[in-house]
Amino acid sequence: MDRWPDKNEAEKILESWMKNKNLRKHAYAVEAAMRAYAAKFGEDPEKWGVVGLLHDFDYEKFPTLEDHPFKGVEYLKEQGYCDELMEAILAHAEHTGTTRDTVLKKCIFAVDELTGLIVAVALVRPSKKLADVDVRSVRKKWKEKTFAAGVDRGIIERGAEELGIELTEHIDTVIKAMQGISEKLGL
Repeated sequence: MDRWPDKNEAEKILESWMKNKNLRKHAYAVEAAMRAYAAKFGEDPEKWGVVGLLHDFDYEKFPTLEDHPFKGVEYLKEQGYCDELMEAILAHAEHTGTTRDTVLKKCIFAVDELTGLIVAVALVRPSKKLADVDVRSVRKKWKEKTFAAGVDRGIIERGAEELGIELTEHIDTVIKAMQGISEKLGL
């Protein structure tokens, strides 16, 4: 079997593997960003959204570089899902060595780290709302290396470059996508 899960299947997989609400919120944020980019590139938002939902689904159970995302991909392969999905999930993490040779793979890599930075910026706003986050506020915090120190700005820059999109436009696209699901993210 060589199939692609629909959104409902993907959400069931996510919910059965991941109990941590904040990790799930990250998956939803990446899903929203992937859907926005699918629309931008004339691709299938459902399909790209599933990649966003599932890119980290094994992380709670298998948080090490040796296991994540390999264990999750192994599970998806056993379930008969297609190689394209597994390759895209592998592409989000540099340590897998997966070549980012499609726009889908470049996108998942480009948006993953950025969603975390945007959430961090929202959380330090007085309102703690995504509605109050804009490119300027993200760029201002970007320069503070101690702010959201776990977010690799180099990965975000490389991701935008690989997509052929200017960094400011990239940040704006992802902010707007996340603002569209701000209630789901609790922000």
